[in-house]
Amino acid sequence: MDRIYLDRIAATPVRPEVFEAMRPFLTDAFGNPQSLHAWGRRAQEAVEGARAETAALIGAESAEIYFTASGSEANNLAIKGLAAGQQARGRRLVVSAIEHTSVLNSVKALERSGFSAVLVPVDGQGRVDPAAVERELTGDTVLVSVMTANNEIGTIEPVAEIAAVCRARGILFHTDAVAAAGSLPLDVRALGVDALSLAGDQFYGPKGAAALYVRKGVRILPLVDGGIQEGGRRGGTENVAGIVGLGRAAALARTEMAARAAALVPLRDRLLDELPRRVEHVRVTGSRTDRLPHHASFCVEFVEGEGMLLFLDMKGFAASSGSACTSKSLKASHVLLAMGLDHATAQGSLIFSLIDGTEAAAVEALLEAFPPIVERLRAMSPLYTDFLMHRGS
Repeated sequence: MDRIYLDRIAATPVRPEVFEAMRPFLTDAFGNPQSLHAWGRRAQEAVEGARAETAALIGAESAEIYFTASGSEANNLAIKGLAAGQQARGRRLVVSAIEHTSVLNSVKALERSGFSAVLVPVDGQGRVDPAAVERELTGDTVLVSVMTANNEIGTIEPVAEIAAVCRARGILFHTDAVAAAGSLPLDVRALGVDALSLAGDQFYGPKGAAALYVRKGVRILPLVDGGIQEGGRRGGTENVAGIVGLGRAAALARTEMAARAAALVPLRDRLLDELPRRVEHVRVTGSRTDRLPHHASFCVEFVEGEGMLLFLDMKGFAASSGSACTSKSLKASHVLLAMGLDHATAQGSLIFSLIDGTEAAAVEALLEAFPPIVERLRAMSPLYTDFLMHRGS
């Protein structure tokens, strides 16, 4: 059975060029970048080359890039490190209600240590209103965090406008760009952000390699204490192979991004338009206009996402329900609840995210396979039975 991968938000395959760039640092070029001999120098040069490539992807300077082991770690470092570095000025945080759990749980951890936080609501498309952020800014607010694009619904947020609001008040602004970097053109100077998180496994780099941009001059305290690695911001021996892979993936994304998006947008739109036509009681979630080029998300009423994923897998399709970090949970998505959906509808979350090379035939195969899956699941659903009884009465 041919299998079709439509779960980019969970992970992307490593590009062959990326793997080949990493290979030497998994074999003979095994040196520690902090060593003074030839092996160490080669590793250090590779790390710094990758730092420059990663910086170029988002319009930053090399010295503003700090490597981490994941997007979640980058978000933790941003939220906790920036808040700790500014706590003499205040201890109030403002974040959107649809942030990734790595941001929300970092905020909760800070609240347990004496910080306060407020969640800014979103509209029915998952969009954060810059004016709503501005209303929450007080004299003791030291950090605002709003993601660039949401991994569950694909909505792209007005980050530049929110950053401008924060900058006018002298408040630091961080954006979680893990879902967006490598897929959308980003320039930290044009956006006006003080910190930005990204992860290589979202744009054909290896897992375990990510980065945090921090604007030069911004104070941030480390989470991992250790040696002098990463300018003292993140102790521990560097994952040289992973960092090299991240850098190579960033370089490829910078040159290929427009072509990748142009190929995927028509397939995305085909799913967004056609799936609700073929199956009743299916709604698109997220914005139709300001949306990631590879992302199509839905809520299918009267069924649960887990059931759909299992039947799709049996038919050879990989998809998601909710974020990759919570897809094994039976809880309704906090993102969908924040958008105003009820728990029952939110349980039917389904996400198709396309990788490069996805063919139109794969989308058509999905459109053919999906309606019978929903029909079978609804036949077992007491919610659907109840709906039919009341509709017929």
